[in-house]
Amino acid sequence: MDTSSARDRIFARIRAAQGRAAGVSNGERAAVADYLARHPAGPRPPAPADRIAAFEAQALKLASTVARVATLADVPAEAARYLDSLGLARRAIAWDSFGALDWQAHGLAVECRLPERDAQADHDHGDLVGITGCFCAIAETGSLMLLSGPRTFASAALLPETHIAVVPVSRIVDGLEDAFALVRGERGELPRATNVISGPSRTGDIEQTIVLGAHGPYRVHVILVEQD
Repeated sequence: MDTSSARDRIFARIRAAQGRAAGVSNGERAAVADYLARHPAGPRPPAPADRIAAFEAQALKLASTVARVATLADVPAEAARYLDSLGLARRAIAWDSFGALDWQAHGLAVECRLPERDAQADHDHGDLVGITGCFCAIAETGSLMLLSGPRTFASAALLPETHIAVVPVSRIVDGLEDAFALVRGERGELPRATNVISGPSRTGDIEQTIVLGAHGPYRVHVILVEQD
């Protein structure tokens, strides 16, 4: 039984204990939407004057690296430059949406995939670089929001040692509240998994010393694309 089925069964049992039908009704969804629309927003910091510059500054504070390119076609060249600067192999997995880019012209062996395969098997076979897009980026925190789906599998961002994220500047929002509002506006509801990535993975559990790469990538490189 997959995780979606298990989750649905758990929720159905909870709803049954509450005397509700197994599935969520349109009336319940409308009530939630009405509550969110009427609920007063909490205090927030002022929106940045330059949203792109604010995102870049916050991402750098999180130990991400950031580069800007003019168009999506310029992404392979920047990815090759970045990997070469660290002496990393020019080999990666990527979301299928990047399949049309000319990776080979820049000496990159990039496998663009549609469905998610066995993530652990991929990791064991040495996929050390993952290239993904994102649903949106958050200027206030320098974070990336990724939504799970058959074409946007999370393992490409979470398992490799190096994560390269391609971010159109048009998808940068001011704050986390704006990110979730964008999800509701464009998707209607959250997917099975929502990942908010704030720089490389880190922990301070060992003698309160920050260690990067503890539970995920050691490196996060964000490529900002000026034109969609």
